[in-house]
Formats: sequence, structure tokens, C-alpha cells
Amino acid sequence: MAIVERDPWRMQYFRDVPCPDEVFVPTEDPDAYRLYPQHRWIYNKLLIAETQGLACGPHGIVPDHFPVFSKPIYNLRGMGMETRIFHDLDTYLEGRDPGHMWVTLLEGEHLSSDVAVVDGEPVWWRHVQGTPLGDAMFDHWTVLEDHRPELEAANGQWIRENFRDYTGMLNLETIGGKIIEGHLRFADQWPDLYGRGWVEALVELYQHRRWTYSDDDRRRGFSVVLHGSHGTRYRYPPAELIDEILEDPRVSSVQTTFFEDKAPALHAMPPGGFRIAIINCWDLDAGCAARERLALAFWASQRLIRKPRRARRS
Repeated sequence: MAIVERDPWRMQYFRDVPCPDEVFVPTEDPDAYRLYPQHRWIYNKLLIAETQGLACGPHGIVPDHFPVFSKPIYNLRGMGMETRIFHDLDTYLEGRDPGHMWVTLLEGEHLSSDVAVVDGEPVWWRHVQGTPLGDAMFDHWTVLEDHRPELEAANGQWIRENFRDYTGMLNLETIGGKIIEGHLRFADQWPDLYGRGWVEALVELYQHRRWTYSDDDRRRGFSVVLHGSHGTRYRYPPAELIDEILEDPRVSSVQTTFFEDKAPALHAMPPGGFRIAIINCWDLDAGCAARERLALAFWASQRLIRKPRRARRS
């Protein structure tokens, strides 16, 4: 197996697909950063903005308009860490940080798009739309079955201009059609929702530099997220419960997205909460019902600490 997956809960998508040892398929940004030195600039979000002509600058350059969006120039851990909005000059001056940047605040449809690229030419697209909860958290993601022709045309041209000799997967996150960040990999959260044979086509792309996926069974899917509070040391739910949830044909997979033996603070998580589990499914109601069952199981497995009573006033 040469599909290098650092998150063991996602090996379920690749375990049964043969891949030669000499073929390296990255799923994590640090691995991709090392593998493609000539293209690693894509992780520089300031350059991403500049190549599209967006108003932007590193902290220290005063924006000429507000509001603006602030984020680290580099963030290979993901999860929207250390992002915020500056609404005016005062909040900008108070919140400046080394290694951060600002960019004009974009509006419109927020998508994550996986793109298969052969010698700089985009040959396959799949778009996913998030339903936000706030604080960089998402309630669920919808794996869309339809295309976005205008977005694919504009960002396809951006790929042709900037990745002429690249073959592999790209992941582009966009708002209103503008790229806000890019990755030299695909989104490994939902490959089971892309259709039969997709992972096999992925291996062929990296092994033989060609894309042969038929993509003839597209359908809408959902990736439903369960969040908990920060600072809690969670335990895995019973395996029997996971098996029961997977008996529902509307559910495709379940991920428990943390290390039980690792301190909570050592996980990369969004600022709003700790991501506990993900349910990939073909029916949103079924995914939400499975999330409720998991939430109850996680709640029941935690140690409850009784708060001391306040002394009564005489």
C-alpha cells in the first residue's frame, strides 16, 4: 500500500485497492509539500490571492478597505486555525500577527473541489459544499452530483497557467469562484462517495499518468460531522454500535476522527469544537440519525465531574 494515509480512520477507503510500493499517493499536506518542491508554493495563501489579482497583503501592510479576512500565510495543519475577520482599522491594528495575511472578504458559494490533473490539464472535477456552523466548523458537507461550468472554466485556466507539468490530484477551496487555498492532494474525507472504481482510477493516475475513470454513477452524498467540546479526552464508541450503523444501506462509512491515546490539545481541530466523528451517507436524515446515536454513545462513555456546590449564604 503506497497511498500514504496518516489518519488510520480513513485507511478503510484504500485498504483493499492494490497500489505498487513505488507509487506514492499523498493524502496529507506535509507529504505533498515534500513530494512536489516545484509546486509547493500553492500552500502560500498570499501567492494564491496575488495570482488572482485579489486585494491582499501580509500583516504590516494596512488594508485600503474593510472588512478583510485574516489567516496564516501557511497552515499545513488545516481546520481554519487562527482565522478571523478585521472589521475596521482598530481591530486590524490590535490583531496583527507575524506570518499572517489579510485578503478582501469574499462572498458567494463556498466549495471544496477535487481536480484530477494530467500534465497541467484538468480532466475531472467533483465539488463539495459545506454547511457552516461557525468558528470554522461545518455541520455537514454535501458531495454534489452536478458540475460548476463557470468555476471549472476559470479555475481550469488558472491550473493550466500555473501547473503545466503537474500530474496528480489538486484540491481547491473557493468562495464565489475565487480560490482561497489549494492543496497538492485530494480530500480524503469522502472518497467512498465519489463512486465505484474512483480509488482505482486514483492509483492509475499516479502510476501511469492517465485518467480513465468513467464517472457514470454520480449521485449526491453527505458527510455529517459530530463535534464535541475542546479539552475532553474522548473514548472510542463500541465497535458493535459502528457495525449496527453500517447495516443501514443509506450509510456508507463511519470515521472516529481522533486518537484515543493522544492529548486533545495535540489534535488539529477547528476553534469552535473538537471533531469526534464523521458519517458518510447517501441520505442526510440517515446520517443525522447516526450522528445522534454516536453522540449518545460518546456522552455515556465520558467521566462526568460533579461541580462543587456553592456555599449557602447565611
